[in-house]
Amino acid sequence: MAAADLIVHNARVIAPDREFEGGVVVRAGRIAALFEGAPQETATETIDAGGLVLMPGLVDAHVHFSEPGRGHWEGFETGSRAAAAGGITTFVEMPLNAHPPTVNAAALALKQQAARVSVTDYALWGGLVDDNRADLSSLQQGGVVGFKAFMCTASDFPRVDAPLMRKGMRMIASLGSFLALHAEDEAMTDALTRTLRAAGRTDRAAWGEARPIAAELAAIDTALELAAETGARLHIVHVSSAAGIDRISAAKAAGISVTAETCPHYLFFDERDLERIGPLAKCAPPLRAPSEREALWERVLGGAVDVIASDHSPCLIEEKTAGDADIFKAWGGISGLQSTLPVLLTEGARRGLTLAAIAGMTATNPARLFGLDPQKGAIAVGADADLVIVDPEAEFTLAADDLLYRNRHSAYVGARFTGAVSRTISRGETIFAGGTVTALPGRGRRLDGPGLA
Repeated sequence: MAAADLIVHNARVIAPDREFEGGVVVRAGRIAALFEGAPQETATETIDAGGLVLMPGLVDAHVHFSEPGRGHWEGFETGSRAAAAGGITTFVEMPLNAHPPTVNAAALALKQQAARVSVTDYALWGGLVDDNRADLSSLQQGGVVGFKAFMCTASDFPRVDAPLMRKGMRMIASLGSFLALHAEDEAMTDALTRTLRAAGRTDRAAWGEARPIAAELAAIDTALELAAETGARLHIVHVSSAAGIDRISAAKAAGISVTAETCPHYLFFDERDLERIGPLAKCAPPLRAPSEREALWERVLGGAVDVIASDHSPCLIEEKTAGDADIFKAWGGISGLQSTLPVLLTEGARRGLTLAAIAGMTATNPARLFGLDPQKGAIAVGADADLVIVDPEAEFTLAADDLLYRNRHSAYVGARFTGAVSRTISRGETIFAGGTVTALPGRGRRLDGPGLA
């Protein structure tokens, strides 16, 4: 037999059904074989993992790269380079905060053109807003892998109310796709914000008081009722509370097709960190109380969370510091592409989170969510050789200079981590190693959805 293209050996391999000491054989960008112990064949390139962990490359279900229109916030080149540094080999980019947002075929074409510089593989979300139901089929035909809607107002991205969401969910279900929802009740958050501001509240704690867990639960309840009524598949993004996960778990038990996503920042920070760090730690839904953070961890450890995604949401630093005196004026989002694995390795290890569970929530499950399996998301024969070598014992303090984002700021800067990405491999090619991105812009491939059902 001819030599393989690549062999990675001397690794602690995290495969879907087992963990073992050995490695993988790669041919033509795909995993040709798994082996225990030493390899029994030769390859053009051999990587000695040095006993470190070999996991599937992450599939980040929730990133904002802001192109076209807001490339000064982030772009597909800088964002995908940061993804590679974070062990992410595939990302799925949201329809906002690009300008125009990806809510029709013309906007999708602009997004697809902008994304061609990516160094990693990628897929694109489409959007459901208040006036684009006629555009959903063309977005689906154009390759989006799912649709995103907001139950509260977002910049350049109108919210959907319950009647529109019902109609949109029926249409999206008919296309063979699914709907992801930002679940916060607009009436409740608006009323609380007005009351707080009228009382002169501009302090950091006011942000969390304006967007309580009750607002998240009210929106989740509405969404689940509509999913039950329409039969649509539903994905609730960035759930910040254990009660929100519990609502989703109960709906699953009742036969509703719904999945739950949370984010590393809800597992690493709590509301005290917004007070300490300031606007860099502002996000929506907001960071919760320490007890809520621990309760959310219990749901993660219990297997109730399907997906963990970064919700990387960058902006200019002045759009954060605008909230120094008035927290409501700061951009709400945390830059976190490079921190997902360090957070889960650091905080998860001391709570008993297994490497297999991390791989499931960050790679295997999101790949299934978008229909990208079996090509993506697992170390398995026939899958793309998307791999990340992780040193679970490496200790480091994140510095701004470590960040590859276009705007090098993040709430995570200054945090101490145990667990770091050593090497990232995409389709058999090393794209990050030794702290350096080695891939050229444009090597990433676009992964389209199935088109019209």
